[in-house]
Amino acid sequence: YHALTAIGIAGQASIDKVAGPVGEALIMTAFGLAVAVPAVLGYNWLVRRNRAAMELVRHFGGGVHMTLLGGGRKKGA
Repeated sequence: YHALTAIGIAGQASIDKVAGPVGEALIMTAFGLAVAVPAVLGYNWLVRRNRAAMELVRHFGGGVHMTLLGGGRKKGA
């Protein structure tokens, strides 16, 4: 950012002055993606795991509810 600002102030944007900052920006973008992609994959994995755990808890809670109401176990289950 600061290098591009300096180029803007200088008024001349030759390939020599632009290539360095653009290359730096591309490298930083690659590092950002290298961090962001695994973070998103990990987040999605945790969300799926949480949903599966909640489904187990919901099923267990339904069984407890049926037992407390006196229904016992459902037939066929």
